Amino acid sequence: MEEFDSEPTVTWIPGVNSQKKQMCFDWGPGEMLVCETSFNRKEKSEMVAGCPFIHIIRKDIDVYSKILRKLFNESHGIFVGLQRIEEELTGKSRKAQLVRVSKNYRSVIRACMEEMHQFAVADKDSARGRQFSSQVSILSAMELIWNLCEILFIEVAPAGPLLLYLLDWVRLHVCEVDNLSADVLGSENPSKHESFWNLVTTLVLQGRLDEARQMLSKEADTNPTSAGMCRVLGDLMRTMPVLSPGNTQTLTELELRWQHWHEECERHLQDGTFASNPHLESLCKVLLGDDAALLEQKELLSNWYHFLVTRLLYSQPTVKPMDLHLYAQSSLDLFLGGESSPEPLDNILMAAFEFDIHQVIKECSLALSNWWFVAHLTDLLDHCKLLQSHNLYFGSNMREFLLLEYASGLFAHHSLWQLGVDYCDHCPELGRVSLELHIERIPLTTEQKALKVLRVCEQRQMTEQVRSICKILAMKAVRNNRLGSALSWSIRAKDAAFATLVSDRFLRDYCERGCFSDLDLIDNLGPAMMLSDRLTFLGKYREFHRLYGEKRFVDAASLLLSLMTSQIAPRSFWMTLLTDALPLLEQKQVIFSAEQTYELLRCLEDLTSGRPLCGEPDVQQLQDDDIETTKVEILRLALARNLARSIIKEGSLEGS
Repeated sequence: MEEFDSEPTVTWIPGVNSQKKQMCFDWGPGEMLVCETSFNRKEKSEMVAGCPFIHIIRKDIDVYSKILRKLFNESHGIFVGLQRIEEELTGKSRKAQLVRVSKNYRSVIRACMEEMHQFAVADKDSARGRQFSSQVSILSAMELIWNLCEILFIEVAPAGPLLLYLLDWVRLHVCEVDNLSADVLGSENPSKHESFWNLVTTLVLQGRLDEARQMLSKEADTNPTSAGMCRVLGDLMRTMPVLSPGNTQTLTELELRWQHWHEECERHLQDGTFASNPHLESLCKVLLGDDAALLEQKELLSNWYHFLVTRLLYSQPTVKPMDLHLYAQSSLDLFLGGESSPEPLDNILMAAFEFDIHQVIKECSLALSNWWFVAHLTDLLDHCKLLQSHNLYFGSNMREFLLLEYASGLFAHHSLWQLGVDYCDHCPELGRVSLELHIERIPLTTEQKALKVLRVCEQRQMTEQVRSICKILAMKAVRNNRLGSALSWSIRAKDAAFATLVSDRFLRDYCERGCFSDLDLIDNLGPAMMLSDRLTFLGKYREFHRLYGEKRFVDAASLLLSLMTSQIAPRSFWMTLLTDALPLLEQKQVIFSAEQTYELLRCLEDLTSGRPLCGEPDVQQLQDDDIETTKVEILRLALARNLARSIIKEGSLEGS
């Protein structure tokens, strides 16, 4: 393959002295544009030591990651598919399809994250390994945010099912319990394992009550003194009312049943049923949704949003979406306890719980290292009709702005630019203009890549870009002395001036070598030879040689004469054409008629007299050159002899 992934190159600029001038920069398409400025600093104390080298850095370095390339490629297919099926979606089928698309995006993120994790484990002691680990954390946060947005904005889960979705969300993203469970159950006596009660508590905190009951049964089997308490607590877990997806009970019925169950849990706690076993008593307090009891398990909860979902499960199982932000804020405050300030991820999740889509996108744009996440999430939310009212001050909407920013990073890559084309195609307002600007800046490093770029432009009727690319390729071909390729590109660009230039090079090359190169191209010019007079002459002159080679001398002579008399042939080439006429003049058969011979003589006299023809610049007089003088004398003699022969022949024909 011609294209390979590689790290972005670092360009060194020597000779920069910041004591004399300052350096400023601005983002160009894909990398930083550095320029030198001449403004003076007012205070000399601000002067810094001169820097002899400057790094040219990439705007979006993530596009050079081999693993993230898979993320970009896979998500591109999902994105294009979503745009194509948009018009066919209505009603419930529309919502189901959008949820499916969202899950497809998340599966791509997770697959990429798992592959990145494998690399991180393999290289954990190196700087590269630490970089992989950092990227795993970022991808994990991206999936966490996307999953929550899917629940709140795309699924639009109502009260009741909302909590079930949030439980699945927490279980998916807080998965240490599975490793802990395997460790405990793999021991000889699980109930005696040092992490046994941590496992049971974590299962309860995640609402995995069936698994927690199974663990309690192991405790009951090995410890008869606590068997009764384990059975009572297990019954409480079993009878806890939960709104399952297939259940037909109303929220009111669920709330009544849950209230009765909650009162029973409280009664057992007050009666001291579990007083003799602190672990079981603590678990009962968790079932009651006691904030203090939950905060005691802070290490097992690990984060505030896990604390939030557990708190809702055991205190507000029918929480309404509109009230979610209140519980989220109080849970964040309780969990942090004033000991630390919220992280960027906390702010993003909080904005989602507040149903502030624009704030979610803004925070993600600031926190994440590339535009992939916000571009695709915004596009999906836009298809959910959630961003229609939000336009940016310069006229574009948020979806287009973010998609074009993401595409801009793709265009900086040597092969991912092809994905960027499709993103521009699906931005109806500014996509076309953006594509035109970016396509002109793609480095045409190979002819294969140039053909891909050209195909993109031709498919979109980007006439100016097609002409520009063809000109660039034609110039490269000329510099490499590949005249056939240069002529082909100039014809494709419909550039008459450049076609004339290349045709002149062909003719000069013919004069030096005595033969044409790239005969197939010249023989098959067809209507393209009408692009310029010089190209027409090249094609016709080649046709003259073909007719001569086929011994069609009369046709060849007629064509040769017409090239001179029609003034298509450049004046500098007349001597060559007259020289080509010599073999025809010396044929046994009379080829040129008397009238044609007179025309040839006139052309020879015009050339040797040095008179300008039709405004053409005067040429150096050929008489000064002995060789040219000899050629002229030979031509005059041959023309005179042919004139005599043709007159005799024509006279005898008239006499008969």
